[in-house]
Amino acid sequence: MNCKKIVKVTGYIVLGLVLLVSVGAIIGSDYMVKYSLSPRVNREDVESVKSYFKEKNPDLVEWVEGNITRGILTDTFVTMPSGERHHGYFLKNDNAHGRTAVLIHGYKSCGYHMLNFAKMFYDQFDCNVVLPDLHAHFLSEGEMIQMGWKDADDVLHWIEVAQERFSEEGVESKMIVMGISMGAATTMNLSGKENLPPYIKGFIEDCGYTSVWDEFAHVSKRDFGVPKFPLLHIASKMCKNRYGWNFQEASPLESVKKCTLPMLFIHGESDDFVPSWMVHPLYEAKTGEKYLWVAPGSGHGKAFIDHREEYIRQLAAFAQKINF
Repeated sequence: MNCKKIVKVTGYIVLGLVLLVSVGAIIGSDYMVKYSLSPRVNREDVESVKSYFKEKNPDLVEWVEGNITRGILTDTFVTMPSGERHHGYFLKNDNAHGRTAVLIHGYKSCGYHMLNFAKMFYDQFDCNVVLPDLHAHFLSEGEMIQMGWKDADDVLHWIEVAQERFSEEGVESKMIVMGISMGAATTMNLSGKENLPPYIKGFIEDCGYTSVWDEFAHVSKRDFGVPKFPLLHIASKMCKNRYGWNFQEASPLESVKKCTLPMLFIHGESDDFVPSWMVHPLYEAKTGEKYLWVAPGSGHGKAFIDHREEYIRQLAAFAQKINF
């Protein structure tokens, strides 16, 4: 075989390999988008959601069911500005005197699974509580999960609905917004928006990520041994083309830079899902009034379970400082 033929054959082989790798990257990226953003299977199965909560919180079953029976805990559907119907829960506290806590659940969870936090705010802080199901979670409409990015606008609408429901004539309305994990990312993204209602007094984020890009890069490497390039780059562009946002722009880190209200940052010291290092650049990026508590030895979203008394103390101190 002469040199020209060797070069030609080599060229075909290289081209074939490039095409094969490219097709594989596209297929892998498509899988990443669908795997990461697809809603939970059978997410409308109400009984399985409630059964899971009962299994994890047997001590709260009587409290929850009693409040449902008395009409204190109610569920409802609200139409979002997008036209979607979203589901959520309202918990009415007759001793609230204008105080309301808006609690945002995490990835593939739901408002019902935040009822342990709801009871804390209800008992310890005499709050009304709002528990939304985010877009594409549980009974809320939506095709794919938004990782807390566009969800911030939906939460703002829930806040406005809660103000209409809970406001009392002659009583100052005060709201605090708190989120766990993806809900914490949602909370931080909301915190950076302009012209927030004056009754929002502060934010609490527990184990939120710096950006969707950082979180997906971490999980891809940890769980699948996959590097960022090229799959994450292609997947991000796919997400932009299909759903109107990409992994880089979905950045709580950039959002908290714009936050002008007080914020409490919480993270488990041993969190390896949203790695604990992320809380430090988030905290540093926030200007103005801010507080940080790293829960010793706690994994992802476990600070409240592991250190309940200290958790409540941290929140109480924050509430006092912001006059909530």
